[in-house]
Amino acid sequence: MAKPAVVVVGADKGGVGKTTVSRTLLDYFSANNVPTRAFDTESPRGTLKRFHPDITEIVDMTTTADQMKIFDTLNAVSPSVTVIDVRAGLLSPALASLRDIGFLDAAKAGQITFAVFHILGPSIASLEEIAETAGFMSGAKYFLVKNFINDTQFFQWDQATYNSYFHRIKDATELTIPKLNEMAYEQVEVSSVPFLKFVANKGINDEAANYSFVLRGYVRHWLANVWSEFDRIRLTDIVGSKPVTRNSEK
Repeated sequence: MAKPAVVVVGADKGGVGKTTVSRTLLDYFSANNVPTRAFDTESPRGTLKRFHPDITEIVDMTTTADQMKIFDTLNAVSPSVTVIDVRAGLLSPALASLRDIGFLDAAKAGQITFAVFHILGPSIASLEEIAETAGFMSGAKYFLVKNFINDTQFFQWDQATYNSYFHRIKDATELTIPKLNEMAYEQVEVSSVPFLKFVANKGINDEAANYSFVLRGYVRHWLANVWSEFDRIRLTDIVGSKPVTRNSEK
């Protein structure tokens, strides 16, 4: 049996679009036929679960009981990948908990594949988070994700400051999530469906929908750009799944 893979998506700063990135990951794994389950830590009312209800469970990651729901079942369930959407402000405490329960040691020993998608906003506060998380990254695949949720330019300060933060973690990889057209994003939000279903013009229960052709086009183009970043880092290889014919549902 392949070893389990855990992908943590989070940030200590709010409003950086971490759940949007989680949604693109779930669509990407679905399109690549990678069995996946997800945990939404925005307890008691989650956002990720609204878009991916069939594979998502809402948990309170600060409680031991819900930590057990996630990590005691890694080898007991069929999905090979577990995506954890960590609510704002909880990334550093969550990583500390993973250290305390021995999860980070297991990852370092190669028993578990562990990847962290650290979502950064365009402020110095986001860069300072790197210093907070650096001590937890041994044994992890660490991705620093610039998520362009608006037209703000990233890191408008000198290159030395930028480099001083980004170079603190050996082998950290940068990813860029481009900005999605605002109207298209809002329509997907209203529809409460995964990006893939929106592109395929399908409703919540796979019924035929009547979404805008133009807005579907914007989402299709944006999602392809996001997925090209995931392809670039060989994400399916990282989580231990062989590349397969992609099901884009277009």
